[in-house]
Amino acid sequence: MPFRRSIGAALALALAFPAPLAAQTRHLLEYPSVHSPVVGTRGMAVSQNAIASEVGAQILRDGGNAVDAAIAMGFALAVTLPRAGNIGGDGFMTVYDAASGQVRVIDFRGVAPRAATPDMFVDEKGKERAAANYGYLAPAVPGTVAGLDLAHHKWGKLPWDKLVAPAIALARDGVRLTADEAFVFQWGKPRLSKSEAGKAAFYKADGSLYRKDEVMKRPALAWTLGEIAKNGADGFYKGEVARRIAADMAAHGGLIGAEDLASYRPIERDPLVGSYRGYTIYTAPPASAGGPALLNILNQLEHFDLKAMGAGSAASLHVMAEAMKLGYADRTRALGDPAFVTAPVRGFIAKEYAAERVRLIDPARARPMKELPAGDPLKYESPSTTHLSVVDGQGNAVSMTYTLGSDFGSGVMVEGTGILLNNQMNNFSHERAWQARRKGGRAPLNAMEPGKRMLSTQMPTIVMKDGKPWIVAGTPGGSTIITSMVQLIVNVIDHGMNIAEATHQPRIYQGAVNTLRVEPNFNPDTVAALKAMGHPVVSGETMGSAQSIMIDKGLFLGAADPRRPGALAVEP
Repeated sequence: MPFRRSIGAALALALAFPAPLAAQTRHLLEYPSVHSPVVGTRGMAVSQNAIASEVGAQILRDGGNAVDAAIAMGFALAVTLPRAGNIGGDGFMTVYDAASGQVRVIDFRGVAPRAATPDMFVDEKGKERAAANYGYLAPAVPGTVAGLDLAHHKWGKLPWDKLVAPAIALARDGVRLTADEAFVFQWGKPRLSKSEAGKAAFYKADGSLYRKDEVMKRPALAWTLGEIAKNGADGFYKGEVARRIAADMAAHGGLIGAEDLASYRPIERDPLVGSYRGYTIYTAPPASAGGPALLNILNQLEHFDLKAMGAGSAASLHVMAEAMKLGYADRTRALGDPAFVTAPVRGFIAKEYAAERVRLIDPARARPMKELPAGDPLKYESPSTTHLSVVDGQGNAVSMTYTLGSDFGSGVMVEGTGILLNNQMNNFSHERAWQARRKGGRAPLNAMEPGKRMLSTQMPTIVMKDGKPWIVAGTPGGSTIITSMVQLIVNVIDHGMNIAEATHQPRIYQGAVNTLRVEPNFNPDTVAALKAMGHPVVSGETMGSAQSIMIDKGLFLGAADPRRPGALAVEP
């Protein structure tokens, strides 16, 4: 049984058989893992911030459904976690609707403004300019508010203004900072000083820092949230808020205009559907590059007996690293905004394509990138930051990942609004596009064009068991999002871990480069074995912050990732 070590399963059995049968032969109660999830019977809300998780749980207590809770948490995170939570960014929401049994994806990825041109983002040598990363040229047209509004119109139960109200109160009355939150504002001061409004919002009048336990109020953001509460998405993309955004952009040489805002639309998409060892996986399609890459890598891993290799063994990590390497290399050639390019997505996630590519994996040694020929997913074509997960007592499930890009995005706050804008323009393939133009070659699928969605690694995912949601999960982490989710799924399905144990395991990251990155304090014997297999191993920072829920035998098992302080799973 893949979930044989689940504390949830153990608790379910205990509820079904209250008599202490095991006590007849055992005298001490022992638990199968040092990591236990939060257990609920009425649903679960999990996010990177404890206050936001409590907001979501309260919405469920008040009769809201999982979509209502996710919307309220999304707005709350814009106040409580401004490094990533946002109304000035974008993302993806994967929704399971229990009434219809359908899974849908809301793509609210940002788009390039009409005034954007390729030369704005590269220098005369074709290197990406800093302007793509921070400052007034970096923001794409935000999609978050429109995406949440669309989700509410389709599935929401409670009134819209009730869902925005907790965030308004948090912004108006202020949030008492934790030690980590106070440190983050110190760390982010150079970026947050890109605009006068940002400096005024996040620092005291004399420029000094807010400290632990001090209260930070956001009156301008409270006003903007009030406009959104009254007018829905129009309260952001039209009217006075939109006028202030366009005026601030114009005053500082920015690109987003009133027409960009008024014309922005989120898109409801079919999810990408794949499978892993008999479990069905629903994830985000392009403009997510993460969802397709997740399915591609898992398809490769099905060719190896990871369970027999053992969790965390050098043999299993080697195979995963080599599959990740191939998946990352191929995704840049296979994916782009489907409104602008025809990309072989179905070929990329085909089992047959994985069977071809997996022949390049040597179980005994790491192959350098130069030894890996380019794949051709086209011939297999037939006629996809912070994260939150919510499940309600009726079986509805939401997995939502949304982002400002870098921590604190572009660093630009719009005067008079409290809106911190993203820096997603750096997610286009500017340097590769410049090289293609210079050589007269074909532009990469992810080349920047006005109105185009840039690729993203965000990939909110739902794993199904017997036709019902089993794992609802996702993570932030930039390029490490894909590999973190691969390992979470492998840990549960192949190695039988409970959702908390699977979340807490040390992680690796292998992109389309030779270097294999491991988290701090990784087992030194395992590192030595990986090096002996030819992996250049480096130790870096922690990876991701998975916020996950498992539904098993009528219980809701929440796991908040401890890699970023403040995360919490809350039962309603």
